[in-house]
Amino acid sequence: MSLFRKSVEAMVGYVPGEQPKAGTKIIKLNTNENPYPPSPTVLPAIQAELEHGAARLRLYSDPHATSLREAASEVTGLPVDQILHGNGSDELLALLFRAFLEPGDSIAYPYPTYVLYRTLAAAAGAEVQTFDFDADFNLPETLGGCDAKLVFVATPNSPSGTQHPTEKLRTLARSLKHGVLVVDEAYAAFSATNALELATSEPNVVVLRTFSKSHSLAGMRLGLAFASKDIISGLNKVKDSYNLDRLAIVAGAASLRDTAWTAQNVAKVVKTRERLTTGLTELGYQVLPSSANFVFARAPISDGAKSRVELARGAFEHLKANGILVRYFAERLLDDGLRITVGTDDEIDSLLTCLKDYAG
Repeated sequence: MSLFRKSVEAMVGYVPGEQPKAGTKIIKLNTNENPYPPSPTVLPAIQAELEHGAARLRLYSDPHATSLREAASEVTGLPVDQILHGNGSDELLALLFRAFLEPGDSIAYPYPTYVLYRTLAAAAGAEVQTFDFDADFNLPETLGGCDAKLVFVATPNSPSGTQHPTEKLRTLARSLKHGVLVVDEAYAAFSATNALELATSEPNVVVLRTFSKSHSLAGMRLGLAFASKDIISGLNKVKDSYNLDRLAIVAGAASLRDTAWTAQNVAKVVKTRERLTTGLTELGYQVLPSSANFVFARAPISDGAKSRVELARGAFEHLKANGILVRYFAERLLDDGLRITVGTDDEIDSLLTCLKDYAG
């Protein structure tokens, strides 16, 4: 007899992208990490925290991550009491489930999107309502009529990379009479627009950000939530006590304040994204317009016996056999394409050459 809750026993856990062993010579374009190192201010900040050796590590970190939230306030203009820190935005997503869902409540999101929403719902025993995107990944109008307690919209969306207009998100938020709209902006830095102002103008909106993408700090596990004072206060009640370590706090604060470096980093990624899009298009792939640090490319239409699904799967396996990791999703509406992280120019050149060889 299982000791687990029935919902946990029945669920399928989140499956992350493949992580090669350290020292393996692999071009890693499968988990949307930044190809460049973090701000040069990060390492000195960590070293300063350890100025007197490891002695300070015996003490708990600041449970309020004050310096991090103050840096976020300086950069965004939002008050500190409208900002909450998390061990990655994934922890903040888990806090939302913990804070808002009663037994029998439901969540909703457009499909396909970030799989963790589904995983967290299964763990919580929550019902899930999904609303299919159209072929261009436009936000489904029917999403606004749902009765879910939490509605999740990733913008730019993963794995498509497509952006949703802020005004459509505002309309969606106002249509939710008893629900909270969670705007997941993990990739917003790579877009020309963002929806952060909704965290102030709309009382039922939570905007999430991560340090894993534009700040090159995926290994530090840092995230931020922006919302009304009331929502942040409620989330604080269910937050783990010391959820960020002291090195992550100082690293995040230093990175936030180095806005010039972030802008330069983002500009390089966006420029290479354009090269990647052009190269894939020339090979016959249908590349969705991306506002993220990755692209989703549907396989070429074949004149032969193979379907687009078979071509996409084959391209994925060919790349992997040649030491290049990308992401393939064997799911409805996604199984005919590849999600490819924007790497360095040299990495993208290797990818395009390998795909050209596969095409023959």
